[in-house]
Order: sequence, then structure tokens, then C-alpha cells
Amino acid sequence: MTGGASGLGEAAVRRLLELDARAVVALDLNDERAAGLRDELGERFSHHRVDVSDLDQVEAAVAAIEAEYGAAQVLVNAAAVAAPAKLLSSRGPIPMEIFDEGIKINLYGPIHVMRSVVPAMAASEPNEDGERGVIINVSSGAAWEGQIGQVAYSASKAALVGLTMPLFRELAAHGIRVMTIAPGAFDTPIYDQMPPAVKADLAAQSLFPPRMGKPSEFGLLIEEIVRNPMHNGRTIRLDAGMILRPA
Repeated sequence: MTGGASGLGEAAVRRLLELDARAVVALDLNDERAAGLRDELGERFSHHRVDVSDLDQVEAAVAAIEAEYGAAQVLVNAAAVAAPAKLLSSRGPIPMEIFDEGIKINLYGPIHVMRSVVPAMAASEPNEDGERGVIINVSSGAAWEGQIGQVAYSASKAALVGLTMPLFRELAAHGIRVMTIAPGAFDTPIYDQMPPAVKADLAAQSLFPPRMGKPSEFGLLIEEIVRNPMHNGRTIRLDAGMILRPA
């Protein structure tokens, strides 16, 4: 579970543990938050401090996890950064270090983790359907309706939608499903510093229910995808009909 120490990643961690997962491991840079979750959730939750944009760190963490638990059955890529910047602002063209950070974490990160996890997953024992595992990438509504200043973020999230089909087609031969979730606005810590009026305006863009999503509702979709093998090769928008305005 990348980004598993907070936000939607944390919601997915909690739901999988409620479903009696043997173990859930978060790959996250937030040591303090992860330690608090370990105290709360118990020994079935563990944490590796990993920058997903660093392939060496990812490979080392996955090797350690597989040595302890065996091959992963579920992978959720939820780690992401906003990387806000306009192509051209009053300060000049977009700083490439901002764009690079967004692409490296939001797109390279999932690729790094998938290429590290899939070999053992593909070699594991299948269930009665021949399934060996499921990968769930987390995109965004910004993949379609990116707002001004979301050049890097929207590009990275659209790429996750784009790679869903070729990955699903490739990994079907190994009994591995691939799905993508594109959430709208969910009430997670990323919005805590947003002014209340701005937060309320964002929530109002959801057609129904006219509110921000609850992290637990994201967790419910993770459960549905994991439990139901007919979910494969698709992107599901989870956003109460939200259509983001330009800004």
C-alpha cells in the first residue's frame, strides 16, 4: 500500500485489515503517522520508509516484505503529490524540478512498485479462478478535467488511466487483475489547510451527494474490487458526479 500512512491509502489499509487481511504493509515517508497507525492497528500493520520515486528503495522494501510475508496478493498505489505549477506564470515557465517530482512520484512510483511486486505475484499459487493477485492504481478526476496549475498532476494521473488497458491485457495471462480508481474530492488531511469556503465550494461541485467523499467510502470500493473478480481492466470514477471547473 503506497501512501498507506494517511489519506485514501490509510482508508484502504483500514478496510483491508477489517476484512482480516493477514498483513498490510505501507510504503510511506511519514514515519510519525505510520508509527501512530502501528500503535492503533496492531502487528498486522507494518511500515517501510520508502520514496517510491527511488527504484532502489522500492526494490529493497519489496524484497524484505516478500521475505517476511511471501508474494503480495493486493497492491494499491495511492502515493502522490500535487506538484502545482502553471506552464507559464508571473515568475516565468514551469520549473522543471516541480514537473519532474510530480511525474516521478505519481507515475514512475507506481511503475517502480508494480515491476517489483509482479514477478513474485505471478509465480504464486492461484485461487480456484486462476487468480494470483490484483493491482489497484489511484488516478484522479484531474485525468479528464485537470484544473489550471495541474499540468504535472493531470499528466501523471491520465497516464495511470492510459496504462490500465495494456497492463490488464498483459497480466491477464498471469492471473493478475489491474484496476484504476479515479477519486474526486475526499475529506482527507490534504484538504485540512484549505480555507473552509474553498473547501465548501469544492464539495458543492459534486452533483450528489453534494459533499466531499468519506475515506471509508473509498475503502468500500477497494473491498469491492478485491472481492469481485469481474472487476478488471477498467477505471472507475468515484466522485459523486463531480466535474472540476477550470480553477
